[in-house]
Amino acid sequence: MVGLARFAMEGRFRALLLAVATSGSLLFAWIAAALAGLVILRKGYGEGLWLTLWALLPATIVARVTGDSSGLALIIGAAVLAMVLRGSVSMTLTALATTAVALLTAGSLLLFSQPMLDELSRLFAEFFASLDSQAQSSGGVPLGLEPPSSLQLAGMMGTANGALSYLCLALARYWQAALYNPGGFGDEFRALRIPPAMVWGLALAALGIMSLGLDWRSWGAALLLPLTVAGFALLHARARYRGQSSFWMGGIYTAWLVFDAAKLALVGLVLVDALMNFRQRWNGPSQE
Repeated sequence: MVGLARFAMEGRFRALLLAVATSGSLLFAWIAAALAGLVILRKGYGEGLWLTLWALLPATIVARVTGDSSGLALIIGAAVLAMVLRGSVSMTLTALATTAVALLTAGSLLLFSQPMLDELSRLFAEFFASLDSQAQSSGGVPLGLEPPSSLQLAGMMGTANGALSYLCLALARYWQAALYNPGGFGDEFRALRIPPAMVWGLALAALGIMSLGLDWRSWGAALLLPLTVAGFALLHARARYRGQSSFWMGGIYTAWLVFDAAKLALVGLVLVDALMNFRQRWNGPSQE
């Protein structure tokens, strides 16, 4: 993957070729998003926005033809986060910006893609109804699953885009460090820590939104994205402090993907860290 980034950075039109070629694919739009982020971080807003606009053309065509705007939203989200990182030089502020990307994506879906959301909700309803029918025909108990509403789907898709946009930005920053400052990204990411007041503010705001009902839980999850990023940064810092292998972190990521309890535990860890500042304890009283 670093070789791909090196090829793109050797010439303006090489980067353009890769970005345009991958942005038109639903499977590889993440490469275009990461390339846009890399060019913004390395060469500035002007060059980066030029590349981003060209990459958006195939993604826009795909969105018009298929109705799937995920690639379009991903490229825009990653570019926005790259601009935040370049302007602020702060991984913490960039992590906080994932919430804005998620909420803006969700709001845009409600405004411009309501028919698509309604169709998805209908498909879920038909699928759950077929599951109940199969359960009844085999003598079992209906599952009673409720199909997600368009509001809930918009929140879920917005939160997913916020998370994926940050992953693309992280890949872009990793590429930049690998090419021009080896090891720099790892040190920056492990040091990422959100101020305690903001941690608790986000957690309480997310809890308040989720208390509005099932439809709003995915919207509340968007506010927990920065805490999730900070949680993984803390775990990576602990792994480095303990000298643990990447296999251990692989297990953590797998558990987070599979189990909801792991997601809640990670957020809980960040809340505890806001009170105890584990990194300061690991580094000793004289270091931050």
